[in-house]
Amino acid sequence: MADEKKTRILITSALPYVNGPVHIGHLAGAYLPADIYARYQRLRGRETLFICGSDEHGVPILLRAREEGVEPQAIVDRYHLMVREAFEGFGMSFDHYGRTSAPLHHETSRDFFRKLAKTGVFVRKTEAQLYDPEAGMFLADRFVRGTCPACGHDDAYGDQCESCGRSLSPRELKNPRSAITDAVPEVRDTTHWYLPLGRMQSSLEAWLSGHEDWKPNVLGQVRSWLREGLEDRAVTRDLPWGVPVPEDVAAEASVDARGKVLYVWFDAPIGYISATREWAELRGEPEAWERWWKDGDSELVHFIGKDNIVFHCIIFPAMLQAHGDYVLPANVPANEFLNLEGRKLSTSRGWAVWLHEYLEAFPADYLRYALCTNLPETKDTDFTWRDFQARVNNELADTLGNFVNRTHSFALRAFGGKVPPLGKGGPEDRTLLEACAKTPARVGEAIEGFRFREALETAMALAREGNRYINEREPWKTRKEAPEVCASTLHAALQCAATLSVVLDPFLPASCRRLRAQLGLEGLRDSGPGGGLGSPSREGCFTWDDAAHPLLEAGAPLGDAGILFSKIANEEVEVQVAKLVEGGGEGREEDSGYVPLESPCAFEDFAKIDLRAGRVVSAVKVPKSRKLLRCEVDLGFEHRQILAGVAEHLAPKDLEGKRVVVVANLAPRKMMGLVSEGMLLMAEDREGRLAPVTTDLEPGSVVR
Repeated sequence: MADEKKTRILITSALPYVNGPVHIGHLAGAYLPADIYARYQRLRGRETLFICGSDEHGVPILLRAREEGVEPQAIVDRYHLMVREAFEGFGMSFDHYGRTSAPLHHETSRDFFRKLAKTGVFVRKTEAQLYDPEAGMFLADRFVRGTCPACGHDDAYGDQCESCGRSLSPRELKNPRSAITDAVPEVRDTTHWYLPLGRMQSSLEAWLSGHEDWKPNVLGQVRSWLREGLEDRAVTRDLPWGVPVPEDVAAEASVDARGKVLYVWFDAPIGYISATREWAELRGEPEAWERWWKDGDSELVHFIGKDNIVFHCIIFPAMLQAHGDYVLPANVPANEFLNLEGRKLSTSRGWAVWLHEYLEAFPADYLRYALCTNLPETKDTDFTWRDFQARVNNELADTLGNFVNRTHSFALRAFGGKVPPLGKGGPEDRTLLEACAKTPARVGEAIEGFRFREALETAMALAREGNRYINEREPWKTRKEAPEVCASTLHAALQCAATLSVVLDPFLPASCRRLRAQLGLEGLRDSGPGGGLGSPSREGCFTWDDAAHPLLEAGAPLGDAGILFSKIANEEVEVQVAKLVEGGGEGREEDSGYVPLESPCAFEDFAKIDLRAGRVVSAVKVPKSRKLLRCEVDLGFEHRQILAGVAEHLAPKDLEGKRVVVVANLAPRKMMGLVSEGMLLMAEDREGRLAPVTTDLEPGSVVR
């Protein structure tokens, strides 16, 4: 069970970026696990606050607004409402759901920045950046387009060429142009504030050393960053959309604050704090937020996806440490990625199941169950509609629903709609009741360890045991020949259903409410919003641990009958598969998952490329670079140094000794202070995995 030394627990889910709706990959990563955990903690009687909100700043929202010809506020207003309503329909039990465009968030973020600036945490740097003279603004990476220096693609972004995949910087592009006005950018100096993470690394490492119990996937990624050495990270940007840099801080530094905002990944996690402040103000207790964020008896747990690990385990903790007033995360249980029908989720290609569309077709609890049985807790997993159907039909309907329905309906008919007495009870009855007594602790232990799949499986094992028990005891036979035995059988089975209505509540909250109504069971502590906060309504309620004891009294009236789970027909699944195929473009070349073909080029242009066989003699990571490997390549007639931007996909050992294909006549280019004299050809599959193009020919051989 959880460490009882902490009197309260503050739970957060990663703020969804609202330039689009929420899909099932988001749910499996940061939202469903957090909701299960929060509901469980409330049921245990622990003081619990569950916070989230919309992340509404940054370049992608600006780009979307520009594409649609509207203001950024219109984009975030639309998707904030859509996402919030979808979360409500899914049963997310946030105590408060805020947004980062709110005035209180701007105030909180600016105060946080101001505190770090006043105490000398930041360093300032002045660097050259591209500037759009027509728009009157500096250009973020994605606002610069031009010709890729590597492959010649004439519409590459300032941070990456989507044709060849090479990482770029805006000033590397040939013929750069502004994506806003199409003007030719100028080079101007601009000043920004940086978080000196390198200087802060030792204190971060000391703090992290106390969290060796975190999930291995989280610790592995964090240790990788620390081994490479942390670098200064800019916390401001030149953008027209975001939280403005405080004028007083800029004036003190003799910097023009106009057009400068806080970097979205600086202000977004502060959204957890500002949303808690909003919650407190709405309660009429404006200072109440401080005991959650500043009291040592608070335990902070962040639920995120693996793409957010560095921000929640390194950058935000560094910010909190530097500020000095706040508690730091006790745990960051990040999940891996959920794939869809064997392919990586792709919102740009429409290969996704959107939550708001799902809720138009099926109950929320069906998806909560199917996702929880397949959560990507330690590795990527795959969602398929056929598996979803099988989970609902075979497990929810045939196992849990069948046990509850025949137990409850038989008791209604045979015992006048009341809970029959246990009587003396036989050994089989006691065995089932003992299983009920042990299940809450076993399920709770798995939830406390963030093993939600195991927790659900443990709870469902009790439902399977209940079914087996009913089959073996055959109360329909003992009803007349041994009515006391029949009564004991139904009593034990109803107690089992009552236990299930508690231990499955975090996973299936709507279904368990209906189940408790059928059992006439009242008084369980609320697992929903507000249920983990002190209030008179909580007095006298029974809790999670009480479910280890019989919850129903003999003679108590039962509620009306009802079907908890309906089976899903093949036709219903076929509709969803067809919708997915249509939206994701399966069978259509442009959306097949493969990178689209480029426009035809003349043979004479292709013939200019000199491809040679080479052997990678050695490969090492380039210091302070996450993407580059420095390779020594034997071309037969000479050795070359080639920088390959594949370190996030391949380890040095994956290349060393390989006979590869090299673009040998590519003009040299300088990166990270090193000169690259060629390019290694790579193949990329539909899942984004890279592999070197290899050959059996001796080094120096011409590849035609």
